[in-house]
Amino acid sequence: MSRDYQKRSPKEYNIFRGILQWITCTLVYGTYFRIAFNLKIEGRENVPKKGFFIVASNHTSAIDPFLIIYALQRNVAYMAKVELFKYKVARFFLDILGAFAVDRSKLSVSTIKTVLGLKQTNWCLGIFPQGTRETDGNLDNINKGFASFAKTLKCDILPVAITGMTKDQRKIFRSQMKVKIGKPIPYNDNINEMISVWSKTIVDLSEGKR
Repeated sequence: MSRDYQKRSPKEYNIFRGILQWITCTLVYGTYFRIAFNLKIEGRENVPKKGFFIVASNHTSAIDPFLIIYALQRNVAYMAKVELFKYKVARFFLDILGAFAVDRSKLSVSTIKTVLGLKQTNWCLGIFPQGTRETDGNLDNINKGFASFAKTLKCDILPVAITGMTKDQRKIFRSQMKVKIGKPIPYNDNINEMISVWSKTIVDLSEGKR
């Protein structure tokens, strides 16, 4: 890995990268999943039309970021574990789509600067509070980082729940995927309260399903 992907400049989140993200997530992934898996989006009216916020979703598959970006119709820069950037193909797509690396064992100064710079753009920040995929549908191992960022950046959290995305659920032309978007959760100084509200909202939106 030749460059430090934990550090990205606000200038990288430009119209060119935004168009690339739209083509990949809307034209390619969005079209495929609408046709192959009867993808339904609910709650799109809850997505702020402008302004900075944090997108926080449950995590059931590697393609969740593409799906959420399509559902929101907003440019989103995702945090991705630094290990993913070691692979050339993954690094290529992560790079052009604006993702940046995060070391889950410690939060680097570069990552913090990237997040602060992102707020100066018209992009949003995407985080999976569980950190890794949970294919059994449980909301375990929730990392407090997303709520801490909301408190520090003074921005709302947009809860998003995904169902029908695990490998055993994806049956072409025989299954249905759903992305349900909840109302923004206002930030406050109580991190645990924001986490509790987010967790309850995801469970409610998922209706007990993942």
